[in-house]
Amino acid sequence: MKLKVIKSVRTNNFNDDLLLHKITKLWERASNDLANQVVTIYGVYHNYESDYKGDYSLSIAIEDNNSEPLLELPNHTKYEIFKVDKGEELGVINTWRKIWEREDAGILARAYSYDFEKYYPEGEIEIYIALK
Repeated sequence: MKLKVIKSVRTNNFNDDLLLHKITKLWERASNDLANQVVTIYGVYHNYESDYKGDYSLSIAIEDNNSEPLLELPNHTKYEIFKVDKGEELGVINTWRKIWEREDAGILARAYSYDFEKYYPEGEIEIYIALK
């Protein structure tokens, strides 16, 4: 899958005091750039330092076959897909917590290549976790 990166940031879930500020600002800037567009938006997690406790990059991207791809997700990757409860105010955060719990329990073997959140125009959200 070829994606055009709108904005990116580098951060850490546990050691970056500006984590929420960085991610909030990233989404705000990307939303401004994508205003009035009805597209599926991707939050792509990549360039992992180690596991979910290490540094990583988060890029906001869209599918764009008309321009040079700035980020290409490998087609051969197997993913486990987690549906986010969009009725929950913290649905995305709670889904990530479940993913980390499954990993810590040894029942989710993550590849730490490219993971992504997929935001559909109609409001559905899915999180794709790359598997070993």
